[in-house]
Amino acid sequence: MIKEGMQAIDFNMFINDNEKITLDTHKDKNIVLYFYPKDDTPGCTKEAIDFTQHKKDFESANTVVIGVSADSIKNHEKFKKKHSLDIILGSDEDKSVVESYEVWVEKSMYGKKYMGIDRTTVLINRDRIISKVWKKVSVPGHVDEVLKECIALN
Repeated sequence: MIKEGMQAIDFNMFINDNEKITLDTHKDKNIVLYFYPKDDTPGCTKEAIDFTQHKKDFESANTVVIGVSADSIKNHEKFKKKHSLDIILGSDEDKSVVESYEVWVEKSMYGKKYMGIDRTTVLINRDRIISKVWKKVSVPGHVDEVLKECIALN
């Protein structure tokens, strides 16, 4: 179970056709790793737009924001273009990252069970220790709450 105070789990994901991102790509920065179910769905779109609107505030708090879903790079690019998103989106098609961060869970909708990503945000400090974990995130106000925690780390 991921929890505050533990060492962050390394990851290796494509962020475009040629480039991957790992835990050490942004060595001297805090990392907000936010896991979301699917590109271009209402809650996921709102969350991505909120993070984009606060990008400069996160940068001022020495923090990089990385959204993670199991969508392909092609889907991420369409999603970013459609909504003018200016944040990093990692593609975890093999689900290795969502499984290692324990956010790939059984869900239920209208009585039907399926596997999917539990909306979760993990704040990783510069020492690569998990500072804060938000599970079962409710999108309204979430980005402001995450930003406050990032500012407090500095």
